[in-house]
Amino acid sequence: MTTEEKEVYAAYQAINTAMIEKDRAAMERYFDEKLTFTHMSGKKQTRKEFIGEIMDGTLNYFKVETKNYSISVDGDTACMKVTHTVTAKVYGMSGSWTLGGENTYKKRNRIWVRVE
Repeated sequence: MTTEEKEVYAAYQAINTAMIEKDRAAMERYFDEKLTFTHMSGKKQTRKEFIGEIMDGTLNYFKVETKNYSISVDGDTACMKVTHTVTAKVYGMSGSWTLGGENTYKKRNRIWVRVE
């Protein structure tokens, strides 16, 4: 794994920790201001709405277990494909869900920020 790939994975882990610990400053650091979130229900949210629901307890993340992932880096842009199991209580429903996704990161001020 290259240094850049390790840095992207570290950003992914920092995001998961921030969501679990309800660390607003870290989420704001790692989530681009224009980032939107789409829940498995199809609900879409802005960064502000998503972080707000984590902070007020509407979204409660307890554990993120990474199953597999791949990272490709091209300059200051990285793509991470990941499958993980998320244990959470969201909108009153508790459970563990295995989810797959693809996220884009941009390197800004020496950190990898999730932009998509």
